[in-house]
Amino acid sequence: MNPFHLRLAALAGLVFAFSLSGLPTGAWGQTTTAPPSAATAAEPPASAPVSSSARKVYEQARSQLVQIRTVLKGRASQTSVGSGFFVSTEGHIVTNFHVVAEAALKPERHDLVYVTADGREAPLQILQLDVLHDLALLKADDAAAVRPAFDALSFRNEARALAQGERIYSLGNPLDVGFAVTEGNYNGLVKRSFYPQIFFGGALSGGMSGGPALDSDGNVIGVNVARRVDGEQVSFLVPASFASALLKRGRDAPPIKTAAYGIVTDQLMLHQAALTERFIQQGWKTATHPRYKVPVPSDQFMRCWGSSDPSRTGGLDLERSDCVMDTRIYVGDYTTGAISLRHESYDGAKLGTLRFAARYSASFRNESFVRLRSEHQTKPQCNEAFVDRGGLPLRAVVCLRAYKKLPQLYDVSVLVATLDQTQAGVQGRFDAQGLSFANAQKLARHYIDAYGWVK
Repeated sequence: MNPFHLRLAALAGLVFAFSLSGLPTGAWGQTTTAPPSAATAAEPPASAPVSSSARKVYEQARSQLVQIRTVLKGRASQTSVGSGFFVSTEGHIVTNFHVVAEAALKPERHDLVYVTADGREAPLQILQLDVLHDLALLKADDAAAVRPAFDALSFRNEARALAQGERIYSLGNPLDVGFAVTEGNYNGLVKRSFYPQIFFGGALSGGMSGGPALDSDGNVIGVNVARRVDGEQVSFLVPASFASALLKRGRDAPPIKTAAYGIVTDQLMLHQAALTERFIQQGWKTATHPRYKVPVPSDQFMRCWGSSDPSRTGGLDLERSDCVMDTRIYVGDYTTGAISLRHESYDGAKLGTLRFAARYSASFRNESFVRLRSEHQTKPQCNEAFVDRGGLPLRAVVCLRAYKKLPQLYDVSVLVATLDQTQAGVQGRFDAQGLSFANAQKLARHYIDAYGWVK
């Protein structure tokens, strides 16, 4: 079983999570990708008693910490909750994008409010979004009326590098039961993450998304964003440098009043350009199959897992490789912006030619090219052809689906099967989400061209 299982439930105010297994299967049904959904939070692991240092940090930061609530417009019923923190005396607040996504993308239905530790509630405005790093900059809408200045947290000086094992204190409102602090350690940056993330050796619970992670001096070093649900004390933070940059860009920005799909699209266009370039530049692994060149990417920002399933009844022997990205971009009802590959090697010598041909063809036909519901994407448009790769005959299908609310962006899927043997073969699949039309074509060709004979 793929050990990388994370889960996101923004609607329930959970910390972002993913389930890595190919295409998104769950809001952070990582990294597979069916649309995210609200989920019941797992029981948080038992934590150690809070230290005197943690109590000191919490008491100092308590007045700067807020809960972020998304509420139905005109009804005051909350649909999701998260955390945030003041970063300026003018009332600017940093949180996660996935905490405010409903309000950002469906402002006609939702409002945002913040609630302080002492129970004061007031409205919020969205000033700026950083979808790629899952951040949002908000501002208290009552700033002028309530008081001249807010208490604000300070960002740690970037020149002061964090040391391995340094204590970190994560604050937020877990599971909507009250403001709390969780202790943990700095364990460096996450390996193979497309964008930098801090590996926090501590427990984050649902509702802490968007809260601050502080050093022992009370300075912000990161923003709570995700946790791994298949282990304990494995959580993730967005480095504070991205939140600081967002504040500088958006401090004087006017509030975003309309649905932010255009902003999301612009940022995804930048992401897909960088993803395409980096994916092509990293090249392919060698010696991936004894007979063929089969495209398997390097481990720069993807993880590959293999499995073998030899038949015990004289049937079809199967070997499989799956390569997926940890990073996916959350854009509301689903995630996008990721690449996955897999290939399967079939040996049907025990079946004979006719039975193998039937099984091999059925496997090819059974592939689906529908990832998201029809309200999010158009129907797949597919083209099938037979391709010659240096004398190696291939059957190839390329499918595109367009996003209805993210113009200029497409998902591409490529399915390939070798056709040179009567009792054996390889089938491969490539999927990439959130690409321009030109880059979808470029990556499809890059993938098909990687097949060939082993010299």
